Amino acid sequence: MTTLLTNFTFDSLKSDKSDKSDKSDKSDKSDKSDKSDKSDKSDKSDKSDKSDKSDKSAKSAKSAKISNNDFLQAIFGDPSNYNEYPMIVSFKGNPAGKQNWSAKPWNKPSELALSCEANNYFSLARFKPNENDEYRRKKAQFHELGAVMLDDVGSKVATDRIILEPSWILETSLNNFQVGYILADPINDYKVADQLINAIVKAGLSDPGANGLTARLARLPVAVNGKHNLSFHCQLRFWMPDNRYTCQDLIEAFQLKLINKTEITHHDTPTKGTREVDSEQIWIPRPKENLVLVTLKARALYKSPLGEGKHDITCPWVNEHTAKIDGGCAYFEPDYNYPIGGFKCMHGHCSDRHISDLLRLLDVDVQLARMKPVIRIVKGEIERIVDIAEQELATTLQYYQRGGIIVSFYTDSNTNQTRVQEVSKSALVRALSGVATWEQFDKRSEKYVRIDPPERYVVILFDSNSYRHLFVLNGLTYQPYLRSDGSLMQEADYDRDTGMFGVFDSRQFSILDKPALEDAQSALALLSELLKEFCFATEEDKAAALSAILTAAIRPSLANAPMMHVRAHTVGSGKSYLCALITAFATPQQGTPTSFPSDDEECRKLLLAALLRSPAVIEFDNLTSDILPHKSLCTVLTSEFFEGRILGRSKTATVSTRTLFLSSGNNVTPIKDMARRCISINLNPEVEIPAARIFKRPNLIQEVLEERGHYVSAAITIIRAWIVAGKPKAKCNSFAGFDDWSDLCRHSLLWLGCADPAASIFEAIKEDPDRELLGRLLIAWQAIFANVPTMVRDAVNKSITDENNELNEILHDIADERGQINRRRLGRWIQRHEGQIVDGFRFARYRSNSSAEKWYVEAVS
Repeated sequence: MTTLLTNFTFDSLKSDKSDKSDKSDKSDKSDKSDKSDKSDKSDKSDKSDKSDKSDKSAKSAKSAKISNNDFLQAIFGDPSNYNEYPMIVSFKGNPAGKQNWSAKPWNKPSELALSCEANNYFSLARFKPNENDEYRRKKAQFHELGAVMLDDVGSKVATDRIILEPSWILETSLNNFQVGYILADPINDYKVADQLINAIVKAGLSDPGANGLTARLARLPVAVNGKHNLSFHCQLRFWMPDNRYTCQDLIEAFQLKLINKTEITHHDTPTKGTREVDSEQIWIPRPKENLVLVTLKARALYKSPLGEGKHDITCPWVNEHTAKIDGGCAYFEPDYNYPIGGFKCMHGHCSDRHISDLLRLLDVDVQLARMKPVIRIVKGEIERIVDIAEQELATTLQYYQRGGIIVSFYTDSNTNQTRVQEVSKSALVRALSGVATWEQFDKRSEKYVRIDPPERYVVILFDSNSYRHLFVLNGLTYQPYLRSDGSLMQEADYDRDTGMFGVFDSRQFSILDKPALEDAQSALALLSELLKEFCFATEEDKAAALSAILTAAIRPSLANAPMMHVRAHTVGSGKSYLCALITAFATPQQGTPTSFPSDDEECRKLLLAALLRSPAVIEFDNLTSDILPHKSLCTVLTSEFFEGRILGRSKTATVSTRTLFLSSGNNVTPIKDMARRCISINLNPEVEIPAARIFKRPNLIQEVLEERGHYVSAAITIIRAWIVAGKPKAKCNSFAGFDDWSDLCRHSLLWLGCADPAASIFEAIKEDPDRELLGRLLIAWQAIFANVPTMVRDAVNKSITDENNELNEILHDIADERGQINRRRLGRWIQRHEGQIVDGFRFARYRSNSSAEKWYVEAVS
């Protein structure tokens, strides 16, 4: 409801150039009070109520005292309740000629510390974050308009035009005001909000300098206007935040003219041009046949296909050619370069004729010529429209779902690596525009017109937690691979059974359907020749290197696999070179080693970001400390899938872990939980300067890459031959948690007479420092307390008072804290190792009614 000014005048706000004293303020206040008293007697009850409210919360002649935070919160509400914020701009000096107007979101009021000597502005609109969680004053990030502001009132805009009581009036320079109106219902339609702002400017109610929604800024009350030699301190002359108006209130009060006035109403009303649209009209499928080709054939104008979507045809205007020569005319099917197809006739008479002329002649509609489905925007059909859009995206076989997000492929121009990439919102708009023609009914023309995919539908599809039609992409593979039943998949492209996408030329690989033992032995000899110049410490280390090659060749076929760690005593031993050789069996592309994460949080972010791209290999190069058992890394190595929150988005992703993990370092060892998840390959050149060695095959990696299909085929042949032979298994220690890997990449080598590739696993477990420390504690504890249940505190006291330095030393190694033994840490350590057997002994918990926890050493036969 419009509230006209009855007890308010701008004259009471204007500053006297010669006298701005409190006396003037009091006089103005007295004048206004007298007028207000008279006015109150004649006003209706509702206006009287508002006047009473005004007396309490509004100030006019005397400046209102309010902080910038309170001012913003009164307009936009508590920022902790939403994720879209107004933007703040602050700088000192003269705004004239200012180039950088960078803004930051008002999302943390407690941290907003704006100088009262700075030009402080705020946006009248709130903005949402982009895909990188960044806030910008951009049209694409507009959320809603919360208020409007009339600028230069008193200087350029006459004060008598302000006939609607404002929400605030800010004096920004002497007798020059900004007048603000808070919207009762913020406008979330950018077009409507933009129309309103433009209408205010066109009505002469505001400075036209920056009338765009993204550029429009208003000044904050605690600020200065730096345009003048002596900065003017802004004064909040009137403050009534309860004055809130609808868009229609402003239009009626100021007699604004919007281009389409009906758009600002909250309820649609039937108007001329609107109609009910049958749900079947939402989607028009892609034509089954190219109507242009059908019509050309029907008119006997079609000759033959030329390949790649081009067709030799008889020119429809052949009678106009010189000597009526029939030749040199072609039709191109629609593609990226020719959206509605193409037409080219080499004869001079047809030089000005194009595809549009051909379509008119053949009486083929332009929309049908596009050979694309049509998606029409109809109110109330969001779910179906989004579902159809996903279907069309899926039919291209260029877009997939991976871990709950939409992905596609891309090839890095620098490394030439083909990777999986998340599709951003802007990229999704482009994709949806490419897969279908989008239309909306136009009321003026009474027909459907082409539009860009509306952001609302794009966002819903982008933020979906699951997708019904997009195929699941488990990963990329660069060579033929094994299915779960052991059969070989030798065709490239997408395989629905496995969810793998083959990026390879099957002609480069030659793998027998049923290879025999002799074939496997020949393949093993070929691979062993590649390792001839590497100085392995033992035969087990050479077997581990061979198993790493087999793992690389079939990693996409394995649900999980241990990490391969190449270790040596000194630089130049060939660690990185061996890793590069192993990588060549996983991908034809160069590896991109990274540093090992320092903590689990860093590890989790690194792994999720990397696995989303489905790399063939993740390599940690040149480790300088033992391989720590980060929880995320341990999970990735033993699980088929890994879940985590996508950086910069409030969405989690579940990704496949079918990636080969490599690492290398000098005298670096996997410890604790990594000891059973990592196979070590030890190199020992036994020369003083390993880097000075001369090799017979210095370009070994290049040789393998050039004949990659041959070498990868040999690796797969070994595994296939073992499967065909009935999967014979040798007697060896069980490798729990990696059963499939142990079968295919360990037992296949044992079958051919190789040493055990997993020997280093069991050696590392025995040599694990944590295990060794537990063994020492069990012996010392048993020697002192025998099998008597003992509390931790008693054991600590005994180690201090007794002359048994061995127990005291062990307890310090486990739970030392500033020279003292931390009993709580010691108790947790023992609890964590409860039941673990070392050298025939283990810790057991004594069960009793006492709340105190007691432990004793139990012998295990």
